[in-house]
Amino acid sequence: MALTREVVLEKADEYAAKEPLYTVEAENIETLPQAYRTGEYGWRDAMWVVRWYYRRYLGTYPDDQRRAGEAAFGDNGFDEVQAAISEAAGADDLDSKLKALTSLDGVTVPVASAFLMFLDPERYIVIGDREWAILVEADELDTAVPEEFTVDEYATYLEACRRRCETVDCSMWTLYRAIWRLGTQD
Repeated sequence: MALTREVVLEKADEYAAKEPLYTVEAENIETLPQAYRTGEYGWRDAMWVVRWYYRRYLGTYPDDQRRAGEAAFGDNGFDEVQAAISEAAGADDLDSKLKALTSLDGVTVPVASAFLMFLDPERYIVIGDREWAILVEADELDTAVPEEFTVDEYATYLEACRRRCETVDCSMWTLYRAIWRLGTQD
């Protein structure tokens, strides 16, 4: 399967039509970047990203892992969360952005990538097993899905996504929607 422009646009449109979280995701793609940059957001806006990361699987993500990740994030103080998001927003390089976010309890590299996507959807895209596997299937990546995602693996994945976006002339948000739909079974 090739991630051609036609495939990406078709699947992104399909995502908008079929994915139940699309409306709230699209709203947050529009509003959260500004809110995170200015600090004008509340606890729920930060927790929403963590919940979204797990719940976008619509019950197929292992419940015990989801609950543990959400609970761990809930143990952070809001001041800590604000400081990490602010540091990530102001950092110049990917390593520093991820280091700031993963300093929070419950924030792994994949969850941090979700924060980056909602912080700057033009430059960042979320990573997970499904997304990685689709890029392998499309010959955009050449290694199997890692057991745990590292900063280096996210950088590799991000570069592959940026190349594909440039090639097919689409946004990261469009590519994400297409990749996600390509990984569904319906």
